[in-house]
Amino acid sequence: MNDEIISEKQALGLKTVAALDNNRFNASYYQTAEEAMNELLTTIPVNATVGIGGSWTLIQLEVVEKLEARGNIVYCHHKPGLSPEEILDIRRKQLTCDVFLTSTNAITEDGRLVNTDATGNRVAAMIFGPKKVIVLAGVNKIVGTIDEAQERIRVTAAPLNNKRLNRPNPCVKTGYCVDCQGPTRLCNISTVIHKQPPASDIHVWVIGEEVGY
Repeated sequence: MNDEIISEKQALGLKTVAALDNNRFNASYYQTAEEAMNELLTTIPVNATVGIGGSWTLIQLEVVEKLEARGNIVYCHHKPGLSPEEILDIRRKQLTCDVFLTSTNAITEDGRLVNTDATGNRVAAMIFGPKKVIVLAGVNKIVGTIDEAQERIRVTAAPLNNKRLNRPNPCVKTGYCVDCQGPTRLCNISTVIHKQPPASDIHVWVIGEEVGY
């Protein structure tokens, strides 16, 4: 990656971090995913319980494996072999954990977090419940407006998530949302967090690389 591209991504990331700070989030910028991961492992105590929201970003960064390897209790509902009852129990524990980790489908340049969920456990935990929430997002998720954020979800995040989760929904083939109505639909709940709620502690870490989708 040449210096000009790095400079552009850094400028966009820092601009967005400033907007997030203005909206009462605790925002930080990290040039690389490695820097963000080093800080994450320093920030989270080894004795903390950690909830994991469904996120390709966290999978790419091997967050669960790194936390479990050092002794953290990690509530991750998408591990293979879990029964529906176990998944539900884990999702409920995520709402009261010490630290909840997730990404976001999009961040607007004026500092808003925009997300669409299937079950709602991820966005619920982002808004209220855990003692601390840390959102990790690459600069590729930054868009200009809420409308652009919703469009990003329709043409990028939703189709790729459906493909990753092997859902038989139309967007896997079309490459964009067609507002399907079947029982396997993933896009059931949409939220916009305009500002950090007063009872929450939301940290948004913008990474100056393309991470997740």
